[in-house]
Amino acid sequence: MNISYDHYAVFYHVAKYGSFTKAANALLLNQPNLTRTIKSLEEKLGCALFLRSNKGVKLTPAGEMLYEHVSAAFEHFSAAEEELSLNKTLERGLISIGASEIALHLYLLPILNKFKSEYPGIRIKISHLSAPGAISKLNSGLIDLAMFTSPVEYDPEITAVKIKPFREVAICGESYHDISTEKGLAFAELVKYPIVSFGKKTSTYDFYFRLFEKHGLEFSPDIEAATADQIIPLVRHNLGVGFVPEEFLKSKDVDGIYPLRLADVIPERQILLAKKRTHTLALPAKKLEQIILENAEKKRGN
Repeated sequence: MNISYDHYAVFYHVAKYGSFTKAANALLLNQPNLTRTIKSLEEKLGCALFLRSNKGVKLTPAGEMLYEHVSAAFEHFSAAEEELSLNKTLERGLISIGASEIALHLYLLPILNKFKSEYPGIRIKISHLSAPGAISKLNSGLIDLAMFTSPVEYDPEITAVKIKPFREVAICGESYHDISTEKGLAFAELVKYPIVSFGKKTSTYDFYFRLFEKHGLEFSPDIEAATADQIIPLVRHNLGVGFVPEEFLKSKDVDGIYPLRLADVIPERQILLAKKRTHTLALPAKKLEQIILENAEKKRGN
């Protein structure tokens, strides 16, 4: 059944005000047009929707059932319009962010704490995403901003800014803590032991795949962890050697974890802030982006 939005809009307002005249004034339409629209709607639905009298109109049982559904829809429309309007201020609104776990723990959490303390009315939705997943969501317009780690490939529609450099260290549990010598363990020796890492389709996997490939080695983790927080307990239980950001060793429970001395250097990586070039950010998302960029610039200045 093909019934236009305008028909339901007229029905909603006539039912709401109980009067064709009041509904016409609210919609800035003339009363005869409203009457014709309601008659057309009743014909299409095959039932009477209103009982007319000198005092106005009342809903029939069929009209009451229809109004229950239509009024709910129009209230949702009104709420959406109000939220979009408030999204132009910093009193209320919604920011949708995609973040990798490393980016969240190494940079984003204190920023969000500061932002929420200043703008408590803004809701924040965080999706835990790998770098490729975040790029996909940005391209689809499903998130406003994304923070993830390098390396990552993205098309020209995405713009990314370096926010924070970080380095990773190799770690092991009790069973492996004596495998490195004073001169350090080369990658060629490291691959002889089980490796715990992220799985494919993550920037971390790509980083180590390329790094080991440069040394003529195959990077093939024995255990693939879903999150960075899983790597430390897996390593602690002697399931293999892992790689984590240096800062994790300062901020997390690292009892039973031993840093491994390496002969080969693990290059520096970056936390990136990304957005879609053609996606217009609402004021709350713009403000969060500004805070992230200003904080990054301040830290570079120090």
